[in-house]
Amino acid sequence: MSVLSRTLRKPALVLLVVTGSIAAALGVTAALPDNSPAAQPAYTDPSGPLLARITQTRQQLDRVPGNPIGWAGLGASYVELARVTGDPANYGEAQRALDRSLELKPEGNAEALIGLGALANARHDFAAARRYAEQALALRPDSADLYGVLIDALTQLGEADAASAAVQRMLDLRPGVPSFTRAAYDLELRGRTDDARQALRMALAAADTADQIAFCRYHLGELAFNTGNLDEAERDYRFGLLANPVDAALRQGMAKVHAARGDLEQAIAEYKALTDRAPLPEYLIELGELFEAAGKSDEATARYREVSEQFRRLEAEGATEYVDAAQLAAEHGDPVEAVRLAQLEYGRRQSVITSDVLAWSLHKAGRDSEAIGYADRAASLGWRSATLTYHRGMILAALGAADEATVALSEALRINPHFSPLHAPKARSALAALSTR
Repeated sequence: MSVLSRTLRKPALVLLVVTGSIAAALGVTAALPDNSPAAQPAYTDPSGPLLARITQTRQQLDRVPGNPIGWAGLGASYVELARVTGDPANYGEAQRALDRSLELKPEGNAEALIGLGALANARHDFAAARRYAEQALALRPDSADLYGVLIDALTQLGEADAASAAVQRMLDLRPGVPSFTRAAYDLELRGRTDDARQALRMALAAADTADQIAFCRYHLGELAFNTGNLDEAERDYRFGLLANPVDAALRQGMAKVHAARGDLEQAIAEYKALTDRAPLPEYLIELGELFEAAGKSDEATARYREVSEQFRRLEAEGATEYVDAAQLAAEHGDPVEAVRLAQLEYGRRQSVITSDVLAWSLHKAGRDSEAIGYADRAASLGWRSATLTYHRGMILAALGAADEATVALSEALRINPHFSPLHAPKARSALAALSTR
């Protein structure tokens, strides 16, 4: 049975094969696991066990402060806590713990290197993450966790074939939620949506904690939403919330469904509640665009200012990724600044995402002849993304390539007619204008 590739938030790949023996060992079939609420585990706050583990590890380190493995474990726990809570302050705690581990054991310290790689990925310093992972590979060539760090870095650096090979190696070492979800992302980026969905279902079947189930359900919901299937997306988001009722990503998914169905007021209310608890730049930008779509420009402007403050906070904690900042500047600020930020990020990593962001920033700055090359690069893997296809269509329209623009914009709306409450209507307007020429 073949199941094929994906890597995780937001792109790589040769055909990956998960053998029938792996599926049999997991008890996996092609059918979706039981969807009934009774089949879902009782919810426990995922930050609770992490905080308990951190407290216990700190107590142990108070007694034995010279334990490098203990410090590495503490750093890894803080990286995970940052993922669960969305609080970038945990990055600094992770850095201090991992640095202490290396001070105590500067040579042969695979645990600290893996932790530093995971932290670098979390901060979007993907080149550093790859370096740490490659150093650790010499010490732990059969560590599935290490391959997870390496895959995430390679994917975001745009090294598609290397990422695919690493996904296959991780699947061989330890088939399970981390490897199946990465394979699924890899496949999605290649335009193989059905195979990606199958890989995510295998991940869901292998999930054995509430946090893992919520994670798998969210990505299944995203796959459904991104292909325009709102009913399926809502179902997966709701089942994910049964496992983790306070999961921010799942709450965002539900708000997107309401917006896609035209209920902007409900979507705004849900995004406001979400950003009060998890004021992440992505969510704040989406809330601002909902306000714009609802004709509430003052509220939108306030959210964009708040996002700018978030970027400053993240940079203070060592997160220097400029994709969201470039998107904000291109759409709602200074396109010239957007180009500067997008070029900085593209200089560090040439992924599908950074290619698209640079293309769109150049377009908004009126530099379409430069933009189209990056838009073509973003499309080269075959990812069926309505947003990327819309961007390419608008660039083609600006270049006067009416027939190609019509094909691209029609395809964007075919992939997902609800991809954005702000931009899907613009795609329709652009198509109508092209049809009258």
